[in-house]
Amino acid sequence: MPVLTHQQLRTLLEHHLVRVNTPADSARQVADNLLEASLKGHDSHGVTLLPRYINAIVAGDLNPNARLRVVRDAGPLLAFNGEHGFGQVLGKEAMEAGIARAQAFGVAVVTLADSHHLGRIGAWAEQVADAGLVSIHFANVAAPSAVLPFNGRHPRLGTNPFCVGVPVAGRRPVILDFATSAIAGNKARIAFNEGRAIPEGCAVDAEGNPTTDPRALMEEPRGALLAFGGHKGAGLSLICSLLGAALSGGETESHQIPPRPGIINNMLSIIIDPSQLGAGEAWAQEVLAQLDWMHEGQEGSDVMLPGEPEARAYEQRLANGIHIDEVSWQQFAALEQ
Repeated sequence: MPVLTHQQLRTLLEHHLVRVNTPADSARQVADNLLEASLKGHDSHGVTLLPRYINAIVAGDLNPNARLRVVRDAGPLLAFNGEHGFGQVLGKEAMEAGIARAQAFGVAVVTLADSHHLGRIGAWAEQVADAGLVSIHFANVAAPSAVLPFNGRHPRLGTNPFCVGVPVAGRRPVILDFATSAIAGNKARIAFNEGRAIPEGCAVDAEGNPTTDPRALMEEPRGALLAFGGHKGAGLSLICSLLGAALSGGETESHQIPPRPGIINNMLSIIIDPSQLGAGEAWAQEVLAQLDWMHEGQEGSDVMLPGEPEARAYEQRLANGIHIDEVSWQQFAALEQ
């Protein structure tokens, strides 16, 4: 597997995006977002997605020039449609608008429908946390259903991410960000490319039998992912669809969407200014006290808070480079032909 520095990968990504008529500033934002995901250990949402993005542009399922279209603007309520544009660009713009409204009104509710892949949702929570605000995000994947409902036989849900960001005075924010499936769909893709198994308890094959073989998710007849935590994850996945898609004007899984070149996401974001709620200035100190309490008396245990694994991976990969699996590297090479 090749190992590349973040500088090499940024140049490579921008080069290929500009070749398919992506504006230079958008190419830079997309490259930065994908690279950041890889640096933070989320290869499933990182640079190896580029070939699929390029194919989606060529197929007309991703519009590299699309901008946010305002659907509704009513004070703290903002609704946008992404017109199948780059989620890395649209997500940033939508969060910027939501931050401004939350600072003005104390809260903002922002919906974004029909965006191409929004990438790692934690990136948007980090953007909001950098402004000192709390955020909650419900997202769905407008794609063929890949996840079983609780006790179900046939997939009816997406891998639908849920994310919360909490700013912390003088420290990294707490970023809770996860797919509601036991593993993200693209993590199965990476395992398939690398020829390794996925963890037990994550998937079933087409006959409903438990499997650790990622081919069951990547080749026909396809199996399905399981939700994390049984009924809890399945229920949260459903809520992500009802709020992230139905409430935003996007498509829920009920549309039985056929396979497509692109990755279409919908998202509901709730942004809160904690300084304008009941705790007032005591909020920041209470957050610090609880985070310190999580570690207190835990000597000899590697207690990690949400966001800490990403911080560790970032330092390691920034210093040592990013591994690209051989299948993805060949896909990169094919883009030059």
